[in-house]
Amino acid sequence: MDIKRVAIDAVNETIVMTVVPMDYKGQVAKRINEKMPLATVKGFRKGAVPKDLVEKQYGKAIKQEEVQKVVDLALERFVQSERLNLLGTTLPKVNEDFSWDAEELVFEYEIGLVPDFTLDLEAKNDIVKYVVSADDKLIDGQVERIQKQFGTAIPQETVVAGADLTGTFTNEEKAINNTTTIALDIFKDKATADKFIGKKVGDVVTVNTKDLFEDAHQLMDVMKVDHDDVHELAVDVDFTIESIKTTELAELNQDLFDKLFGAGTVSSLEELKAKIKEDAESQFATQADQKLLADVTEFLISSTKFDLPAEFLKKWLQTVGEKKLSPEEAEVEYARSERGLRFQLIEGRAMAQSDIKITFEDLKTFTTKNIRQQMAQFGQANPTDAEVQGIVARVLSNQDEVKRLSDQVVAEKLLELFKEKANPTTKEVTYDEFIAASYGE
Repeated sequence: MDIKRVAIDAVNETIVMTVVPMDYKGQVAKRINEKMPLATVKGFRKGAVPKDLVEKQYGKAIKQEEVQKVVDLALERFVQSERLNLLGTTLPKVNEDFSWDAEELVFEYEIGLVPDFTLDLEAKNDIVKYVVSADDKLIDGQVERIQKQFGTAIPQETVVAGADLTGTFTNEEKAINNTTTIALDIFKDKATADKFIGKKVGDVVTVNTKDLFEDAHQLMDVMKVDHDDVHELAVDVDFTIESIKTTELAELNQDLFDKLFGAGTVSSLEELKAKIKEDAESQFATQADQKLLADVTEFLISSTKFDLPAEFLKKWLQTVGEKKLSPEEAEVEYARSERGLRFQLIEGRAMAQSDIKITFEDLKTFTTKNIRQQMAQFGQANPTDAEVQGIVARVLSNQDEVKRLSDQVVAEKLLELFKEKANPTTKEVTYDEFIAASYGE
């Protein structure tokens, strides 16, 4: 057998295999001999059919099966021996002139190759690493929310200043239908809040989404509006009032502090504010890391140039999966997945260049940390090592969980690498400034 690679360009090649009789005739003859005692042809007893008739009846199918076995095995070994780094799998080319009766049988397979490219993690960039602080406004607001949460709810007949309203925002045209609880000070304009004063359960108040809140992104929480629509949306929405209450704020005393953080952890308003600040800034740091990873990802995708075997991948997408895709569907799927594929290749190159490897111990350590954090959230602050390791063992016995956690470990290691190599500019901001930077003004 002759087998060779024919380059088309840097990321597309064809593997050409020429199969001759000596590659398969021995196995075909063996199969014919095995078939003879079982062959049945009209006019002959079973097992007494002449060999030429057996070959005529079964030979073509046997030849095709044995040739395909030879080709499949040779193709697999060739890909391995050549150390081909493929995108997708090999695709057989259709040859309209192919004949099984030819002396030499030529098979061609298209392949798409992982591109070779240079990855410069230290390239000049304008990436910002945000350090988000909890300012007094945020902390004071959180203190009041805690007092409300643990306070005494007092139902009201009508809406009064300081009331909390539960109700549903609706707009049929924009498919807005969301039940939520709001305070009247959520609105940007006092005139809007005044529309609610004196209203009762069952009453409907109509407001316009344009400039309804100080930050338009609040539409995402209050009405479940998509981020892409928040700045341009200007429609009337109806708020149907379902309950009205005021809250007698809980007293800031030791009983409340112990409910929140455990006995003796916090013993004064100052310590409460310090704990709120610590917890908030820990959460903000996680959000800032996520933004940093997203920004570095975007920068690397846009700045790292390489070609993909796009047309090959579109054809390959038509052949994989339970549901075969049409050419048009494959085009859409490729457009949807191209960025992800590019970053997957960049990610792999970054890990290889920096010799980053994920070990089972890395996975176990990461999972253990996550389990302890989750248990702490549910009040189990000091679980035993045996309890934690038992849960870790169960989690890591699930292959889907292993894959999900492995992806998180990779993201964590890459984040640390990017912080070091990309050398982002550090900028201290408030949470409101961070949200503006994340979602736009």
